[in-house]
Amino acid sequence: MDTLLDTLRNCPSWLLWIIFLAENTAILLAVLVWGHRLRNAVREVNASGIGQQATQAEPGAQSSASFTGTVAPSMPSVQHPPHPFAYNSRQWHIAAVTTVLNTVITYTGYWLWTQQAIRITTAFSISILLHAAFLFFAMDLLMYIFHYVIHKTPLYKLLHTLHHEATDPEPIDLFILHPLETLSFGALWLLLLLLFPLNIYGIIIYLIINVIFGMMGHLGMEPLPAKVHQWPVLKYLGTSTFHHTHHRHEQCNFGFYTSIWDRVFRTFNSQS
Repeated sequence: MDTLLDTLRNCPSWLLWIIFLAENTAILLAVLVWGHRLRNAVREVNASGIGQQATQAEPGAQSSASFTGTVAPSMPSVQHPPHPFAYNSRQWHIAAVTTVLNTVITYTGYWLWTQQAIRITTAFSISILLHAAFLFFAMDLLMYIFHYVIHKTPLYKLLHTLHHEATDPEPIDLFILHPLETLSFGALWLLLLLLFPLNIYGIIIYLIINVIFGMMGHLGMEPLPAKVHQWPVLKYLGTSTFHHTHHRHEQCNFGFYTSIWDRVFRTFNSQS
């Protein structure tokens, strides 16, 4: 890792911009591809389960299969794109702008690191998990506060209505953000990195988790069985249903990775 960091430090700026843009473009495409595959897998499992129940049911009996692949049994069927890239030009344009801005944030973080404002450690130690956990919970709190504030102030119309055009989100909606909202989230991230030296492996773990939660929150269906939601730890995580409920009922579920802050500040929707 030290060798890689030294190589990045000595790279020309133009090459770094290309590398960081390619990285953020790869994240966009990965979310679209894996989100699409996951939704297809859930639909196939559900279709198989309903087919088996219908086969086993008595003639003329109505199947009572429970759907996992929707936010709630009463939710109407949502039409999803036939392939990972079947989105309109407006969606692609906004997602492209978000990707470029994420690249700007990445480069800003790199520049702050070269100026020693952001300090990175590379040791293999318990700090990897501690720093990943710190970033996970600290960003969850900061994003909850920011998200709550923009919903409760005139900032909503300026920054957040674009994202909430989707009442039934799909993977690309993770990137359908107002430019100022994208930069605001990036600023929160960079501020955390300024606090104290953080382990690079902990940072990487957090960033991977961030992308996974972002994709899961915008699947447009719930891949986890209802009983799994009640497991001791998982019931406090921000599932697909949790964030989908926020898109349908905007005055609840402001958290991103967990429901902890919504429970603490009484903005949690118990139906999610």
